[in-house]
Amino acid sequence: MTIKCVREHNGGDTLLYAANLPGAYTRGASLEIAMEKMGAEAVSYLKWKGEPCPEAVSVEIVQDAVCDLQVCDADSDVLFAAEKEPLTMEEYLELKSLALKSAADFLTLYQSIPDKGRSNAPVRKTFYGQVPRTADEMYQHTKNVNEYYFGEIETAADNEGDILECRRRGFEALEKRPDFLANPVIEGSYGECWTLRKVLRRFIWHDRIHAKAMYRMAAGIFGAANIPNPFFF
Repeated sequence: MTIKCVREHNGGDTLLYAANLPGAYTRGASLEIAMEKMGAEAVSYLKWKGEPCPEAVSVEIVQDAVCDLQVCDADSDVLFAAEKEPLTMEEYLELKSLALKSAADFLTLYQSIPDKGRSNAPVRKTFYGQVPRTADEMYQHTKNVNEYYFGEIETAADNEGDILECRRRGFEALEKRPDFLANPVIEGSYGECWTLRKVLRRFIWHDRIHAKAMYRMAAGIFGAANIPNPFFF
């Protein structure tokens, strides 16, 4: 299987996105390190989707995006060239289903953690402030991008209820627009460009970042046998 990847980097530190597995990603201090991790990430992602895993994985870089962001902290603003294309209803429904599955699985993981206020992670700050350390902090941070992401494509949403409820309502609001599948490029906050395809990918990507951190933290505290792993990390 060939993973078509978009590289976002500031010269060294690299975020590598699997363009044909929306939301799958790796990070590395170099392109080579990020590429080495992509095989395991692809297998994890395909298991999560319930699809067969390939015997071998190769990486093809299809877009190179240089930035001045702190990509080592997952600061990202890249818009894939392929994310500018209009969507068919079939494509949209498939990506929406993945974004809702991701929210549901994130909620399952969060709810399984016995003590949501415990952490074994060190205090660390990034571009957006202190990194969430406890399950509660990771969950609230991940849930609360809902209003922001939908707002970047001019769709009114909120962060009320659980992560699945507010995400589902956001899609319901989006679908009331007769032209939502046209997928226009919109300049949002901080000069960053967004499309519906990017929002769909970003939801899954952002969930994966914090689900990985939450699972590893919880497994380290409570034991892997006691924590479900719906994402197959």
